[in-house]
Amino acid sequence: MDWVPMGSCAHSRPQPNGIGSLRTSTGAGYDGHIMISTPLSAHARCMPVLMSAAPAETPVLTEDPETHTMLSVPWNVIVWDDPVNLMSYVVYVFRSYFGYSDAKARKLMLEVHHNGRSIVASGTLEEAETHVSALHGYGLWATYERADHN
Repeated sequence: MDWVPMGSCAHSRPQPNGIGSLRTSTGAGYDGHIMISTPLSAHARCMPVLMSAAPAETPVLTEDPETHTMLSVPWNVIVWDDPVNLMSYVVYVFRSYFGYSDAKARKLMLEVHHNGRSIVASGTLEEAETHVSALHGYGLWATYERADHN
C-alpha cells in the first residue's frame, strides 16, 4: 500500500480503491516510526490545514436596556375557574403549594370564583412554567402569560 504524506494531495498517486492513508504513530513503519493506514476521502487528502498563532478576538458584549428577552420579562401564573374543584380544595392547594396564609388563599380563591381567574404568582418564565405544571398536578386549570399583557 502507498503512504500519502500528510498535507500532500494524492490525486496524482495511484491508490488502492482510490483511498489514501494518513501517517500517525500507532504501527511499525519502514523508517522506524510508527504508522497506521487510515482511509481518507480524496477531498480530505487535499484539504490544506490552516492554523494561526494569533489570539482569538474577544467579542465586546453590550446590553441595550430597551431589549428584553422573554426570560427577563415577568410572567404571571393564572388559575382559572372550573366546575370540578371545590372552593375549599382550591384554598388547600394555594396554602400547601404556595405557602399562602389562609386569608390570602381565600381571597385568591374568591377572585377565581367571582372573576373567572386570578393571578396567583409572578416570576421568571421558568418559575411560571414550574408553578403551572405543579397546579396541573393538583388538578387546577392554570396558565401563564407575560405580566405586561394584563
